[in-house]
Amino acid sequence: MAILEIRIVPDPILKIKAHKIKKIDDSIKTLALDMFETLQDAHGVGLAANQVGVLKRVIVISNAPESDIVAYINPEITNRKGKRSVSEGCLSFPGYSGIVTRSISVSARYIDEAGGKIKITASDLLSQALEHEIDHLNGILFIDYLSKLKKDMIIKKLVKQKKGIERVIV
Repeated sequence: MAILEIRIVPDPILKIKAHKIKKIDDSIKTLALDMFETLQDAHGVGLAANQVGVLKRVIVISNAPESDIVAYINPEITNRKGKRSVSEGCLSFPGYSGIVTRSISVSARYIDEAGGKIKITASDLLSQALEHEIDHLNGILFIDYLSKLKKDMIIKKLVKQKKGIERVIV
């Protein structure tokens, strides 16, 4: 296993739609394991493959408090119920968060690492994480739900930070 580099905005790969996985082979299983380790190292809730530079439809989510991390291959949301405002951050936007609208609960389907077809209904943090990470696979970032002014401000600060001009205090 390996800890992968988490891509930070404005890395263009974050805005590219990931490709559907046709076959679950050792490379997909290794990617999922590396993503598990990367997520644990970053103390995050979820991670999408394009956040580590891979354009494949794989996400991993930590189902705290159980501490299990689940890999979701080719995940898709099949139903959404209700709306709620939540504070959301992202490993690709270190030190930043914003209020976004997410569903109260979602139904989703995915393939597990053994090739099984799974259907789930999720609420609370898991439903939020599923929406957030599946958005990543579609090239959508949480800041895309924020006002243009707030979005532009965050991106500008991250670009300056990346260039070493400004240090963001968290």
